[in-house]
Amino acid sequence: MPRKVNEQMPPSHQVGGQEPTDSKIHQTLLRWWGFDTFRPLQIEAISAAIHGRDSVVVLPTGGGKSLCYQLPPLLSQTTDIVVSPLVSLMKDQVDSLESIGYPAAAIHSGLSHNDRSRTYRKLRSGNLRLLFIAPERLFNSNLVETLSHLSIQRFAIDEAHCISQWGHDFRPEYRQLSALRERFPQTSFHAYTATATPQVRNDIAEQLHLKNPEILVGTFDRPNLTYRVIQRTDRTAQILEILGRHPKEASIIYCISRRETERLAKHLTAAGLLAHPYHAGLDAKTRHKTQEAFAKETLDVVVATVAFGMGIDRSNVRLVLHTGLPKSLEAYQQETGRAGRDGLAAECVLLYSPADVFSWEALIRRGAESAELTEEESQKLIDSQIQHLQRMRQYAQAARCRHAFLSEHFGQSYKLSNCKNCDICLEETTNLADSTTVAQKIISCVARIEERFGVRHLCEVLRGAQTEAVQRNGHYHLSTYGLLKSFDQRMCENLVHQLLDQEYLSRSQSDRPVVMLNKKSWEILRSQRNVTLLEPRLKNAVRSRKESDDWNGVDRQLFDHLRQWRRKIADGRGKPAWTILDDRALRSIAREKPDTLATLLQCKGIGEKRLADHGTAILKLVKQCDHESA
Repeated sequence: MPRKVNEQMPPSHQVGGQEPTDSKIHQTLLRWWGFDTFRPLQIEAISAAIHGRDSVVVLPTGGGKSLCYQLPPLLSQTTDIVVSPLVSLMKDQVDSLESIGYPAAAIHSGLSHNDRSRTYRKLRSGNLRLLFIAPERLFNSNLVETLSHLSIQRFAIDEAHCISQWGHDFRPEYRQLSALRERFPQTSFHAYTATATPQVRNDIAEQLHLKNPEILVGTFDRPNLTYRVIQRTDRTAQILEILGRHPKEASIIYCISRRETERLAKHLTAAGLLAHPYHAGLDAKTRHKTQEAFAKETLDVVVATVAFGMGIDRSNVRLVLHTGLPKSLEAYQQETGRAGRDGLAAECVLLYSPADVFSWEALIRRGAESAELTEEESQKLIDSQIQHLQRMRQYAQAARCRHAFLSEHFGQSYKLSNCKNCDICLEETTNLADSTTVAQKIISCVARIEERFGVRHLCEVLRGAQTEAVQRNGHYHLSTYGLLKSFDQRMCENLVHQLLDQEYLSRSQSDRPVVMLNKKSWEILRSQRNVTLLEPRLKNAVRSRKESDDWNGVDRQLFDHLRQWRRKIADGRGKPAWTILDDRALRSIAREKPDTLATLLQCKGIGEKRLADHGTAILKLVKQCDHESA
């Protein structure tokens, strides 16, 4: 049985009122990473690893999961194994660790024979603290046999939701990991993921055969992210407007189809922005070139399908923009989680149209039909995926705090009455005038067409459209015909979906769903219940308090000079720029303007290795910029 779940609710980044912990752990954090405080649940996760207790650790993207398995082997001076799903993810982590002098390596298909032999020698000699490996390579080589002759204390399973059939990204090769427990009965196992419902957490523990695991669940909320949902009208114009808020900053734009990524990348390039497409249909060389340019900060805008991002560990992504509705809130949480991994403010925008829902439903049904499943299994799959899709649609059309909605979806209450960091709480949206009256007109029309038609036809009647279906059914004679003729079709459908989301109307579960009345519908018609509807347009976006605070006191000119210096160093080493120093560290330096090595060491992200490698150069740059601005 799992231990009692430890859920960390407050969105804090301090150890706070926790009991004092082993000072050696804090000294290790400060010495290697240059930080003097832990994020929520990191101490508990590290403690479980140090004491050999199995664990399931659920922390949001940017919540510091990797530190939980990076720090313990430094204390025990042993080699731990990290199972990771993507080569690019492993390479980025190894690059980042090597930049602080941490002895880590990865074994993957991109290594030469000599590099692989060198890594095996380090492994056998005990000189590695972490070895990264993909699950399929772990079993399709002699590595397990090699590990069985070594003193391996811990296995860390990254992206552990991939092992669960209830997760949003199930991968069959992860199921093989259950065999590790039999081969290494005395070794502790630790599962890490950013998104896992209680059902997925239990499945992870069961599939990995964890022994009385510690279940540590952090807050799912990402307070540094600003969430916005915009009714999609002119997609390209809207995207250009949003990108205009992030000049020279890392942005990921997600599209549903491959064709759309290429079309949009061409439009953006024609508008003077450097943007590259990325999808699984491109050849490996092209994908690698785009990925590498993005990591090295020579490319800031990538237009991609969801094939891009999971293996990208660039910490300073300031914008994640979805041009269409994701298929689930789990997928949305994972994809938006690639923004603001450094803890600084970032923006997540969703361009939404009700048409996305219909497109996804058709894709889901076609996918289930093409799968080799029984009729019962096929219907079960369809029902499950459409349920996820409808929940995603409810988020897109909700008239309430986005942060609260996401937190509650993952089973956690949200205590703030106003997050001050989403379009709703920033009052960027507008309540529709006479919402209740408009709702009464819509509901009355549902009754007049006898609850026999879908959203599109309902809106065509309300708008006074002259369609063949309206003529055939004689609906132009109805008293509700043309009551909302001042609204266009998109806006009218949006309002109907808002009523459906708030359960003021119901929808049948048939292949061609129809809109129906319910108890709340009649209460509205009888003026016993008031309705609030959002007008599907956005006021000018405003800067969130979090974004303003992150830049408070920062010398922008010095920050830009530091970025250029970082890129030059990274290019010389052939490494991603953020592995040298992340934006949080650069802003700290540009704010504090240290003039000695001792004061530089006080800046966030500056540990002993980085101080020795870059301290003199940074101080020289700070002094030079001071002279220029004097």
